Amino acid sequence: MRSRRRGKRSASAFVDNGNLKAIALTIFVVLTAFRVVLAQSNVIPPSKNIEAVGVPPIPASLVREVQPYTSIYGLPLAGWDDEKREIRLKGLSSAAWISRVKSPGAVPEISSIYLQSSGIYDIYFQPQGKYLAYTRDESGNESFQLYSYEIGARKTTLLSDGKSRNTEPVWSNAGDKIVYSSTPSGGSGVNLRLLNPFEPKTDHLLALSSGSYLKAYDWSPDDKQIVYCDFTSNTASALWLIDVANGRKVLLSPKTKQTEFYDYPQFSKDGKGIYVVTDHDSDFRRLAYFDLASRQIKYVPSASQWDVEEFQIAPDGKTIAFITNEDGISRLHLYDVVNGKERASAQVPIGIISDIKCRKDSSELAFNFKSSRTPNDVYSVNAQTGTVELWVATGADTSKFSEPELIHWPTFDKRTVSGFIYRPPVNFKGKRPVIIDIHGGPEEQYRPGFIYDNNYFLNELGVAKIYPNARGSSGYGKAFLRLDDGLQREGAVKDIGALLDWIKTQPDLDADRVLVEGTSYGGYLALATAFTYADRIRAVISDSGISNLASFVERTEGWRREIQRAEFGDERDAKTREFMERTAPLTNAQKMKKPLLIVQGQNDPRVPVSEAASLVAATKDRIPVWYIVAKDEGHGFVQQNNREYRLYATVLFGKEFLLK
Repeated sequence: MRSRRRGKRSASAFVDNGNLKAIALTIFVVLTAFRVVLAQSNVIPPSKNIEAVGVPPIPASLVREVQPYTSIYGLPLAGWDDEKREIRLKGLSSAAWISRVKSPGAVPEISSIYLQSSGIYDIYFQPQGKYLAYTRDESGNESFQLYSYEIGARKTTLLSDGKSRNTEPVWSNAGDKIVYSSTPSGGSGVNLRLLNPFEPKTDHLLALSSGSYLKAYDWSPDDKQIVYCDFTSNTASALWLIDVANGRKVLLSPKTKQTEFYDYPQFSKDGKGIYVVTDHDSDFRRLAYFDLASRQIKYVPSASQWDVEEFQIAPDGKTIAFITNEDGISRLHLYDVVNGKERASAQVPIGIISDIKCRKDSSELAFNFKSSRTPNDVYSVNAQTGTVELWVATGADTSKFSEPELIHWPTFDKRTVSGFIYRPPVNFKGKRPVIIDIHGGPEEQYRPGFIYDNNYFLNELGVAKIYPNARGSSGYGKAFLRLDDGLQREGAVKDIGALLDWIKTQPDLDADRVLVEGTSYGGYLALATAFTYADRIRAVISDSGISNLASFVERTEGWRREIQRAEFGDERDAKTREFMERTAPLTNAQKMKKPLLIVQGQNDPRVPVSEAASLVAATKDRIPVWYIVAKDEGHGFVQQNNREYRLYATVLFGKEFLLK
């Protein structure tokens, strides 16, 4: 199951190719002019959709200071051209478009596909290449609607009902059907629906959820069956097969006493088996082959002490490309299905690999690549020889940016926790202040990628940044993943306390100047740190953070409530609720002593705005509290002007409460 954020009911407007470059240039000129106007005034006002309480006037000089760190980006891979050896890139911002790269190193050219509309989450091409599907929402509320678009005619059609939440469409091999995940407005759980996109009235329920999250992945070669996963949490799922004609379901994954995980299932070329990522009979996630006749599971050889996180079967079925996550670093593997052996490893730079796409002739695969100095490059690999070619590079000079260092520290229960530290340039003398930045999830993992505008804090302010992977993070086995479940939640807070101890032992870090920040669940840990270790930090930033797990679980959207209960506990249970309430940042607000910056989207369906508002009300009369609410955002800011204001406020907050 993957997070889905962003969609709108009205049809998108499209423009012809002759206007594409003009539109792109206009957007750039408008944004540049806007920044120039701001820079010429004395202060930066919040937009009409931003409510800023307690935030002092932000000097316009920040625009000039930060701008070099906000204009570096890379366009992600959309796939290969259907006929030519060309790569497609996709842009998803205030509009959505497809660019073409005709050869490795060539300049991307905007194609005829341009969707002049905001809120588009992703694009899904029909196998025949004549149509695409896309999802979009309004104001960040995640009420995604599903659309089809006829590429040649430039015609868009709304496929969903305009009320339900609809995500993750999967085209049939024949390109005449779409299966997708859907939840009725105000409903619970996520169902599977099926339709003919050329006859939207054929839309009907295919599989009903019992409160869990159903997600389809692949069609059988004859399009008669669909393989899907039933997620009861972000780390527990079952593997199912469903007959398209009659809806008959067959459970494929073995019934066990312990919860197991299945993800990314794909049919083999002959349709006799299914490849899937699973932690069945293992602490780590492996690539397995499930024989449909014998129901036997066989494993593809790989580094078993690391998770397999993604794979792709070549169209001819002879090669499987898969990625292992080795302490946060990606390794690409090419597996020869016929010989049952791994081919020579492709020599890919050290970083993070994702989104493998194979050419139709199976000769090559392409993927996205990120690193501390690469926001997004695109590479290809020859499936037989492993030869690597760089197709699209960032182009900006990122050589001055810090390389991350993998660090480990002991924690309270004699376990070892890890993370990554980005140190500022050596020209900054003396002990450096520190920002601890905690990821969300909690079933996520910080990977050493490009940190965008956070490079400003390192290069201009001399701040070190640490990204911890506390217990509950993925990538280190399911035993580590479950260490923070339910009543064990405080263990993750203690892992951050142990990191504070580690900082104190480092000769180049200033343990007296530490700021802790986090987003979503990371915001919860940051706020828990605010009262648990109040005397050891300078300030806290919480973006879409949870202030009370009990109220969060009972008020989050119905389509995800049961999955959150599996991770955090059932708030309806008296013992669990007592624990949630007793350890809540909101309950312990009076223990918070240091300044807070609280950022929240008004339309957040995951962490309700009441989580932030309650904490602000409980603290603003005792300590400095800056509160930013965006009326047109959901779980995380996506609008450019809102993101920039949040960045400027964050920089000012850090200067005021961390550096002084």
